[in-house]
Amino acid sequence: MPAIRLPDGSIKNFPAPVTVAEVAQAIGPGLAKAALAGRVGDKVVDTSFRIDTDADPAIITDRDAEGVAVIRHSTAHLLAHAVKELFPDAQVTIGPVIENGFYYDFSYKRPFTPEDLVAIEKRMGEIAKRDLPVARTEMPRDDAVKFFRDHGEAYKAEIIASIPSNEPISLYGQGDFIDLCRGPHVPSTGKLKVFKLMRLAGAYWRGDSKNEMLQRIYGTAWAKKEDQDAYLKMLEEAEKRDHRRLGKQLDLFHMQEEAPGLVFWHPKGWTVWQQVEQYMRRVYLENGYQEVRCPQILDRSLWERTGHWENYRENMFTTSSENRDYAVKPMNCPGHIQVFNQGVKSYRDLPYRLGEFGSCHRNEPSGALHGLMRVRGFVQDDGHIFCTEDHILAECEAFTALLQKVYKDFGFTEVIYKVATRPVKRIGADELWDKAEAALMESLRRSGIDYTVSPGEGAFYGPKIEYSLKDAIGRVWQCGTIQVDFFMPERLGAEYVGEDNARHVPVMLHRAIVGSMERFMGILIENFAGAFPLWLAPEQVIVMNISEHQADYAGAVTTALRSAGWRAVSDLRNEKISYKIREHSLQKVPYQLVVGDKEKQAGTVAVRTRGGEDLGAMKLEDFTARLQKESSA
Repeated sequence: MPAIRLPDGSIKNFPAPVTVAEVAQAIGPGLAKAALAGRVGDKVVDTSFRIDTDADPAIITDRDAEGVAVIRHSTAHLLAHAVKELFPDAQVTIGPVIENGFYYDFSYKRPFTPEDLVAIEKRMGEIAKRDLPVARTEMPRDDAVKFFRDHGEAYKAEIIASIPSNEPISLYGQGDFIDLCRGPHVPSTGKLKVFKLMRLAGAYWRGDSKNEMLQRIYGTAWAKKEDQDAYLKMLEEAEKRDHRRLGKQLDLFHMQEEAPGLVFWHPKGWTVWQQVEQYMRRVYLENGYQEVRCPQILDRSLWERTGHWENYRENMFTTSSENRDYAVKPMNCPGHIQVFNQGVKSYRDLPYRLGEFGSCHRNEPSGALHGLMRVRGFVQDDGHIFCTEDHILAECEAFTALLQKVYKDFGFTEVIYKVATRPVKRIGADELWDKAEAALMESLRRSGIDYTVSPGEGAFYGPKIEYSLKDAIGRVWQCGTIQVDFFMPERLGAEYVGEDNARHVPVMLHRAIVGSMERFMGILIENFAGAFPLWLAPEQVIVMNISEHQADYAGAVTTALRSAGWRAVSDLRNEKISYKIREHSLQKVPYQLVVGDKEKQAGTVAVRTRGGEDLGAMKLEDFTARLQKESSA
């Protein structure tokens, strides 16, 4: 007779095992109607889940994050159900929940079309309105393999065949559609009211380019229509801000097929890059880092000692010369240890901080490449701190405070913190992982910061804090990181002489603030929609003459601004001033100075802002004072 604790703290005894749905009904009919799933212990379960022991269950509704995830999971099945009704010969494969939605991969004899998506979405709505009960059943593995093979679902049969034979297979059915799934799912299709199919894409079966190319249908699903409308509006705004489009429009960079995942920076884009890099270089110097530069290519033996050759080789570009194997570095840490190892280091030298704008290359799959956001060649604002165990907390606290300041200077004030813990594939003893994870969490607690834990998402050599920033339209970007590494310094022979005159292995903190410079540039372009703040703008001031009579004066103004350190450009073309103003407005130049006969005679400039505001005539010294105030704000 299970005793169930209700939300008001009271205990209700049930005469027999009770389902989550029955618990919800006991609390109230309103909650029973709203129930999508339940949480029993730390497990999210269906409302049909039977509780046979004393428990403190929670009822999950569409107000809960888990409830929205269940809606999205169930909507993926709704998509597959609709596809099977419209295209019976299509085979279903996998359909997971992703951020803000879901996808499902299908094998079909012809490509799906946009018109097919419209029809599929319509059929999804029809199935949802049927309010079909969603029921979970279990089947022995071999029976499940046969079941799906008999129904022409070879991919599902292959998935099930890879599951250990002693594991029961859970299936979910709604109407005549049955799918393999761990669950949980909504109790009926009528709970699925707000969804939209977004786009088509290709995807290799099991992510292997040697396998068949499947058709992936992406969708989004929400608890409330207003939430979906806000998301779709955000996507519309994101499309306008797409860094690839703005990169071309503003002449910042380009990419081309002959160099997949690599960037050609144009003068304007490189100017912005240099502002970011020089700012970060000042951050290095002001916070005790010594800047270094290490080789791009290192011998295989070094990567074997670090563990990269065994754990990361598929992501590395390799080459050979004179019967020796080399790898192009995917990260900078082994090189920094080589610098640390030169000469004897004392405990008095610690913490020993090295920084590098290190160029790295990783062999990302071509299908994963995405503009500046996912590239094969990138530069990191990389730093490594060699320290003792006693230094870890203070160094992590100081780094978090520094990162917050840097993000604020770039206009990002909201930061999200996650601690990524040990992965299954890792090096080193568990007791050292315990110390490393505890140190990172304690550093955030001492900083008064709330954080979440991402189990198993740490690097193979150490756990990390991941710092994510939120941009102008609410998107979250993971950029900064700090990792505690007890293992790589020992593997590469790093030592220091302690106060006891004995040799000890330092702890190594891997840290980056902006992370990939390429990715951070993409984030900046999209965050500001190409309208960079004055200090970052590739061209800060454009000086335009109305006619050729003011060309000399416009040139003199430009020269004076440049001499004062501003990035100023003249536009002396024989074009109407309205045309010039419109063109440079599209280029998002912060200030436009117009000079005609009146301005030339008075020794002034007519000032316009990027937003179209007319600030009137100013003396040049007054205008430069305005620039100085704005750039230092």
